[in-house]
Amino acid sequence: MKTFTLEVDYECDFDLFGLVSSTRDYHLAWALNRALRLRLVKQPELLLDLLNRGRLVFSHYLHATETLSLRLFRNRSVAPSVLKKPFLAPDIKEYDYLLAVSNGAGPLAADEITQLLAALPQVQYVCQFDPNTLKYKENLIL
Repeated sequence: MKTFTLEVDYECDFDLFGLVSSTRDYHLAWALNRALRLRLVKQPELLLDLLNRGRLVFSHYLHATETLSLRLFRNRSVAPSVLKKPFLAPDIKEYDYLLAVSNGAGPLAADEITQLLAALPQVQYVCQFDPNTLKYKENLIL
């Protein structure tokens, strides 16, 4: 019997930022709300069920308008896991949080966001990534 595999290549059309921060997720969301004049709202946890290996749970905040969408994810699972890499994006496990920006322009363009994030006292380091180069980019598509 022949077996077929489905290979789907996703195209990510958002800017992705990795944040190193030791603060709690709600405190970081509050700081981003104040600095960027947003309204990040806590969403239900993002659940990833990995067939026979368990479940990963990630906290998730969202700011959405007609033209703009920002998502703040915690990169490490908030639930205990037996996996060696309990991360949303294992490729960039050094970063505590991920910020995905769709249709950012003007004061929320990639360069301006990088500067604003780096200026926050809650953020120790920020780096922009091309999400299309990540191995587990499908975890970031919602």
